[in-house]
Amino acid sequence: MWVVGVGIGAAQMPDPALMHGRAIPAADLPPGTVTVRVVREALANNVVGQEVQLTADGTPRTAKTDDQGRATFTGVPGGVAGRARATVNGEELVSEPFTIPTSGGLRVILVAGLAELAKQKAADDAAAAARPPVKGTVVFSPNTRVLMEFRDDTLQVFYILEILNTTSAPVDIGGPLMLDLPSGAAGAATLEGSSPNASVSGDRVTVTGPFAPGTTSVQIAFRLLYDSSRVRVEQRWPAAMEQLTVALEKVGAVTMTSPQFSTVGEVNAESGTPFLLASGPAIPAGGTLAIELVNVPVHSPIPRYVALGIAGAIIGIGAWFALTTPVRSADSRRRLISRRDKLLSEVAGLEERRLRKGGLAAPEEARRQRILAELEHIYGELDETGTGPQGGGRDLAA
Repeated sequence: MWVVGVGIGAAQMPDPALMHGRAIPAADLPPGTVTVRVVREALANNVVGQEVQLTADGTPRTAKTDDQGRATFTGVPGGVAGRARATVNGEELVSEPFTIPTSGGLRVILVAGLAELAKQKAADDAAAAARPPVKGTVVFSPNTRVLMEFRDDTLQVFYILEILNTTSAPVDIGGPLMLDLPSGAAGAATLEGSSPNASVSGDRVTVTGPFAPGTTSVQIAFRLLYDSSRVRVEQRWPAAMEQLTVALEKVGAVTMTSPQFSTVGEVNAESGTPFLLASGPAIPAGGTLAIELVNVPVHSPIPRYVALGIAGAIIGIGAWFALTTPVRSADSRRRLISRRDKLLSEVAGLEERRLRKGGLAAPEEARRQRILAELEHIYGELDETGTGPQGGGRDLAA
């Protein structure tokens, strides 16, 4: 999938399953300090008085959790491998391997009861899905966001949509939820992880209901072609958007503005790519998000058109010779024409690179000159094989 790659979302309570066993660097802790917090099912349920083992560089250490559910280890050597363990009511909890930092410390969290929690959630979801749907509405949750990246005079756009049903029963909104993409959208498709109820036809996204309690994930990718350094993107939302989040890859002096933005800043993706990150208040159902992009990178199409024109002219000349001269030896002509077409294709590519870059490297320029000389020779051979006497004459080129 295109990826799309900035981890940007609204603030919310972390999923304990995603936090379990992970070590998080903590610059505020003294060097050589590791805290291991033990909770049950939720981050607010601390397990007090629990024995925890920390093994670092093969040396085991033990400590008990305090009133906040934390076991604290100090004086751990920096740069060594470590792992934390605890056994809660017979359930063994083990962290992922980590390395003790040489500056600052680490915070680790171990979550008990995740398996039971998952079973209970699955049962609750199944029970909720089995209920008859009720009439109601859905919204786009605060985790909904718009991401934009540049790809060769194309704006690659990703909609990461979370359709939220806040009730405990499936919701019937009176039909499918239909989202018409901005004018000029092309190549729209759903991405991996989208609900099977989502489909794309042309520039329309359709999500059929009823919508289950919780969130329905829909991820859409499409392209917006442009030929100007100023691009306007307008998107009408069929349901209310609880919070606006938009990210744009920062290339050159590009800027992004909208009446709906309350803040615009700059962040880096995990890859280090800079993005402009904008946020704003809720947009009501039927509201339109209007974004103005300025100083968008544009590559002039003139070199491409010139190169293609030259290539077309060369091919046209060759075609004229081929069509206006009689054939003396079909087999010889086929070999010459095959060689000619191959060389024409190569010189067209070199010509395009020459015009695009303002010149060619010495080896490429030498190759171009050799190809043109060989083409001149081939056209001469084709001319001779087409106009010579039919019953004799000089030998044909192979």
